[in-house]
Amino acid sequence: MSEQSRKRIQKKEAKEKRPSRLSRGQKWLLVLAAVLAAALAVTVTLKTLFVKPELPNKGENTQGGDTQGEDVIDYGDGVQPRVSGERKSQDYYTVLILGRDTGGGGNTDTMLLASYDVTNQKATVMSIPRDTMVNVPWDIKRINSVYNYAPYYDKDGIQFLKEEVSYLIGFQPDYTIVVEWEAVGELVDAIGGVEFDVPIDMNYDDPTQNLHIHLNAGLQDIDGDKAMQLLRWRKNSDAYGNVYGGYPNGDLGRIETQQAFLKEVVRKCLQPDVLLSNLMDYISIFQKNVTTDLSVGNLAYFGKSAIGRLDMDSVEFVTLPNQSAGDAHLLPVGSQIVEMVNEGFNPYQSDISLRDLNLAGKRPGSSSTGT
Repeated sequence: MSEQSRKRIQKKEAKEKRPSRLSRGQKWLLVLAAVLAAALAVTVTLKTLFVKPELPNKGENTQGGDTQGEDVIDYGDGVQPRVSGERKSQDYYTVLILGRDTGGGGNTDTMLLASYDVTNQKATVMSIPRDTMVNVPWDIKRINSVYNYAPYYDKDGIQFLKEEVSYLIGFQPDYTIVVEWEAVGELVDAIGGVEFDVPIDMNYDDPTQNLHIHLNAGLQDIDGDKAMQLLRWRKNSDAYGNVYGGYPNGDLGRIETQQAFLKEVVRKCLQPDVLLSNLMDYISIFQKNVTTDLSVGNLAYFGKSAIGRLDMDSVEFVTLPNQSAGDAHLLPVGSQIVEMVNEGFNPYQSDISLRDLNLAGKRPGSSSTGT
């Protein structure tokens, strides 16, 4: 065999050992398979990420009695909040949100009751003033005292608060969220801050809490640190530690500022590019600063349900109806509470009535609140 023939044979054998090249059609099939696999992975991920919460309270209307294994405080008048009944819809949710200030002794001075009707895309948030009077068996009868007094009565602070709020509104909220104050600043930073009109000059220093608040009145960009200052401010202080000024209407003014600021935060969070681009940041903030009986997937479901569907015209902020008790305390006004609850918070088809409430200052058998 000639040298030339031998080289031809070797070249042919080498060519046969090479892997065959893919045709253009085969390449597109592989690309399509990869895309479909990625799409399937995303679909599975989204299904596990967005989890619709199950409503814990179902069944026939009941008043009083067992509340699904939870302790209920009964002060002897037989009044207990509603815990079940035929609901307005199967995606009408109520959540009690408690802001816990770890730097201020763990008080829950910020209390919000939120309802979200997914079907009709309407959300309502009620602020419960910290000075609201409640029927508790100790001398300080303001609702913000409940959390810290709970251990003396062998009660869990959060559950105790949930029960007391239930007496104010006539039913037990579906879920509870406890947010550490630090989460507010982290959330505001995660969304890139918000523009807000600070209503008053704020200057307060408390070295014992390492709390320093210095904000000028006017429209400005609020980052996480400024947000914390804005929401915590009540009064000013001078160089000698004397406290003065504050909102003309006291803590109710602080609530108005909190509501206005939170509305701007919600407005920005509902923007699709903001919500989706910061989703992992939200999850991280949630895991570090939130205690709740809702899962990350449940909160993601609320976000997914709201984005592109819930507009700010359908989000309302209100305050628990109250009247002055002549000092720093506020008496809840039963008739107005019932009207507000039934209009924006009651998840049941049958109305809440004054019989479902247990209000401070309510005389046995009376139909209105008193002092």
